[in-house]
Amino acid sequence: MMKKIISGIVLAFGLLALLTGCGADEASSDSGVRKIKVAYDQASKPISWLDENGNATGYDVEVMKLVDELLPDYEFEYVGTTNEDLLIGVTQGKYHVGVKNAFWTEERTKKFIYPEEFLGLSSTGLVLKKENEHIKTLEQFASENMTLAPIAANNAQYTVIDEYNKANPDNPVKLQAGDAFSVDVIQWVNEGRVDGGVSIEGPFEKQVLAEDGPYHNLVDEVVYNEFAVIKTWPLFNKEEQKFADAYDEAIKKLKEDKKLNELMKQFYGRDLFEVLEKVER
Repeated sequence: MMKKIISGIVLAFGLLALLTGCGADEASSDSGVRKIKVAYDQASKPISWLDENGNATGYDVEVMKLVDELLPDYEFEYVGTTNEDLLIGVTQGKYHVGVKNAFWTEERTKKFIYPEEFLGLSSTGLVLKKENEHIKTLEQFASENMTLAPIAANNAQYTVIDEYNKANPDNPVKLQAGDAFSVDVIQWVNEGRVDGGVSIEGPFEKQVLAEDGPYHNLVDEVVYNEFAVIKTWPLFNKEEQKFADAYDEAIKKLKEDKKLNELMKQFYGRDLFEVLEKVER
């Protein structure tokens, strides 16, 4: 009788361990298809956002949907979140990969896997008052001793300016690290709190140039001047090298088939791949 009781306890613990293991590995399914959680910034139109029908969309998201189609062993689930939660969640394994128009930085390579193939290209520029639209480069901005809106130190845009300063120690941009992940650059510039701020072209167009943009009333007051085109990347959890390799193979084919060019025109209104040869970062 005692042996039966002990055997029953051992079996119960064995089943419990099995069930616990299945619950923890939500990425697996009976069909052998691995479920992948793709985190995206749900308020970063046209890069990624949650549309009026509750669907994930935007350039980064639509590229990942095409990647998913080429990977039969994987099934992607899109989870809308914030910039901060995306970075923390991918690091901790809450999400397998995240997309947020992410630039490459040395610091981030310690926390994430960067794949071999980049995801897209991003126009980065200065938001300025109309009277300062003659400022086209960081060199000019620095030379005129202009003030820049604070950029959070964990924001890759901070790294871009910091890299410029290190390369131009005799003509640096006044770079201030902000406490928040980002500040409202357009508002700060319009109010005269700073002379300029770093922004991405897509969001500027949606906020200012679009007729339904929240700052369309400032369309004649502020301008956007591009100073660089920068590669953007998906950020993979450190344990996802196999998945990152599969992504690389899929994205190579999409680039060869010009699928990304089409999406870029659709969401950004221009094909930044046309200037890829000039991209330095």
